[in-house]
Amino acid sequence: MAKTSEAEVKKSFFALVNLTPREIEAWLETEHSKSVGFDSGDGESVGRKSGRRIIAILRKKRAADADDIAHMRKVVGFIRRHLAQPPGRNVETSRWRYSLMNWGHDPLKPSDSDMPWRVTLHVRRISRKRCIRKSCAVIGVG
Repeated sequence: MAKTSEAEVKKSFFALVNLTPREIEAWLETEHSKSVGFDSGDGESVGRKSGRRIIAILRKKRAADADDIAHMRKVVGFIRRHLAQPPGRNVETSRWRYSLMNWGHDPLKPSDSDMPWRVTLHVRRISRKRCIRKSCAVIGVG
């Protein structure tokens, strides 16, 4: 089986990790986050360590290095495997969801495609000739 290209890994990573760095940080501070996952040997779960690494990758201003790509590949694999085996009920309070959230994915968070009223705006800063991307929900459309 051929190894997935770097570009495909990045695309999948950014599509599957649907929590922002702030959301992941806040989540990792909860007792629910601490209650799930395989202990890495030092008292913290592998998923919580991965969550911290995901935060660093998302906040990185420079290009991803080989270690980042390797971790992205691991995250994509974990999320895909777990999404393929959801619990039968009580998803909202399931260990399955809590574990996925440690890895940066909330299966209950609506995606942009689920919200057609969501608009992505590109604001140009003329003085610096840089584009800053902002997302906002448009209220009262229709």
